[in-house]
Amino acid sequence: MGQCPFFPKPHKNKASLLTTFLLKRRSWLDGLYEKSYKMKSGQVKMPGFDLYIVNHPKDVRRVMVDEVQKFPKSNWLHQLLKPLLGESIFTTNGGVWQKQRELLRPSFEQARITKVFGLMNEAVEDMMKKLSRYPNGAIIEIDEVMTFVTADVIFRTILSQKLDESQGKEVLDAFVVFQEQTVHTAIRKMFCIPQWISYLLGERKRMRAGDTIRRVLADIIKPRYDAVSAGKGGEYEDILASLLEVIDPQSGERFSFEEILDQVAMLFLAGHETSASSLTWTLYILSISPQEQEKAYQEIYEVAGEEILTLQHLRKLKYVSNIFKESLRLYPPVGFFARTAKQEVKIQNKLVKEGSGVVVAPWLIQRHESYWKNPHEFDPSRFEEKNVIQKDTYLPFGMGERICIGQGFAMQEAVLILANILRNYQLKLQENFVPDVVGRLTIRSANGMQIQFTQRKN
Repeated sequence: MGQCPFFPKPHKNKASLLTTFLLKRRSWLDGLYEKSYKMKSGQVKMPGFDLYIVNHPKDVRRVMVDEVQKFPKSNWLHQLLKPLLGESIFTTNGGVWQKQRELLRPSFEQARITKVFGLMNEAVEDMMKKLSRYPNGAIIEIDEVMTFVTADVIFRTILSQKLDESQGKEVLDAFVVFQEQTVHTAIRKMFCIPQWISYLLGERKRMRAGDTIRRVLADIIKPRYDAVSAGKGGEYEDILASLLEVIDPQSGERFSFEEILDQVAMLFLAGHETSASSLTWTLYILSISPQEQEKAYQEIYEVAGEEILTLQHLRKLKYVSNIFKESLRLYPPVGFFARTAKQEVKIQNKLVKEGSGVVVAPWLIQRHESYWKNPHEFDPSRFEEKNVIQKDTYLPFGMGERICIGQGFAMQEAVLILANILRNYQLKLQENFVPDVVGRLTIRSANGMQIQFTQRKN
């Protein structure tokens, strides 16, 4: 029998509109009820918005793959994220998205990911030095550590720049504000709260936070953009170098500075925030699963001993990889994918009006009792090669043409970080600590993650 990690206990019945407004201002997970984890489809009526939830694999494939043109990325989401991401691949549609995807693709091909491994490893080595400075047996706020190291990985692999503590604090504090305020802004939009009230209640703070992050990124990118424009600056081998070099085959032009800034802001959001969420939840699960933790340690030691971990080692760490995949199932970093119905369509027995929101929710699908045995239990063996995962029920990176472009990067980073930690430490959740699971842009623990780190005696 596997371990059953914590998840928010759903309400017995569907909440009223007023209760939804009061609950979901903090986290959309708080508005779920028991039937949410069993239904094939659902509907939520808001004063200014109709929302349809799609849980059945056939309908998931229809929205994400087969009829993707009928269900473009939500313009509503685009407007919410624009202060930070501008016109980036994360929210654009149609020809703009296709052009951006094609121009970004070379930066995330396996050869490029392999090339930036050394930069990734330097960030992880610094994380390990930071952990070694704690006294043996210390309780560590690991959510903060994971947020910093994944941001550092992004800065080094994309920008060839180490994230220093003061710069990191400014950027990451701004991102916390942006996340929290975006949830509030979304709920106010759903309930048709006037824009001027929204501005007074926190929208101004949200816009400022987005500007702060973009300013830090722009100050790093601009000198290199100008150097390449002047025919210089070819000494870098990071992802930004690839973005600066790529040429649109149709126009013969490179990305403009603003386009580069938008894409790097997107890579920062998608690259550090989702990885930080996933790694924090994985370490939490391992901290309450001593047997799986020891099994992972044995695999790491058999594969690499005390050698510095290489890419070749990582490829052999199948069990560590399966632990991370199972953690992504239980705590997908992006709990829902928002789409818009471009025309009137029928899903299950519901008529979805043109312009309505359509949500595919990995959080619900990956915990759905019709598709998974003991869905809330942690069981890495689900991902062994002999087992077949039912199609369209596991989608932490999305699916179809919009599947996460950085999936390979994220898996490499996660296994590297986990292997380094597990080889050196035994983990145990602080006694009586219960994570406060919230759904914002990503699924995080609002009260952090308190884990005891005890040094291993190799």
